[in-house]
Amino acid sequence: MLRTLWRSALLCAAAAAVSLGAHAETIAIIGTGNVGSALGQRFAELGHEVVFGSRSPTRADVVRVVEQAGPTASAATLDAAVRDASIVVLAVPWEVAEGLARDLAGLDGKIVIDPTNPRRTDENGLRDYPFDGSNAERIQAAAPGARVVKALNTLGAETMRDPSLAGHPVSVPIAGDDPEAKNVVAALVTEIGFEPVDVGPLRYAHVLEGLHYLRYNAGQVGGSRINFHFPADPN
Repeated sequence: MLRTLWRSALLCAAAAAVSLGAHAETIAIIGTGNVGSALGQRFAELGHEVVFGSRSPTRADVVRVVEQAGPTASAATLDAAVRDASIVVLAVPWEVAEGLARDLAGLDGKIVIDPTNPRRTDENGLRDYPFDGSNAERIQAAAPGARVVKALNTLGAETMRDPSLAGHPVSVPIAGDDPEAKNVVAALVTEIGFEPVDVGPLRYAHVLEGLHYLRYNAGQVGGSRINFHFPADPN
């Protein structure tokens, strides 16, 4: 019952965000795995034009992802997907994100959302930092003209598809050096049913990646899925 009520509240909030003037964007989703397909479907449901970027856009599994996302979704090659987009989501394995950002044409001036989580796994199956700094900073260095925002890395694809699974509000921390880009990403986060929290410049992205380790490790140790909520203190 509570989950049903919470889902209804989320749908109402998303509808209100759209009706209050959240304008449609063209969003390139680079990658068609769990995260890419989940975010692409959510953005498409809200009326955004979504272009899934793939090295093989006619492959059967890519076609299936596009069909699931609905009539405002399509697929194209990587550079073609980026060309007309104002927002690019690098929903790819963390190991390839930096190189992809370096190789993609046309990222200058565009908002690039980084939902990746670099990681190493220790002998107990727990995740930790594989290097100093963050993947987001490496992506920014690889594409210096892009407006990189770290976001949507602290929750799983299943929660992205259905925020009501958490049974409570879910916060999405955001880090970046471009205030306008962060505002655009915060609006998207709100549209799909989450609470954005601006945590400062991109140099704090490694802290957000650390939240992924805590979330994953809590599941490994305690066996339960967790989602973060950071409500603002009352004035």
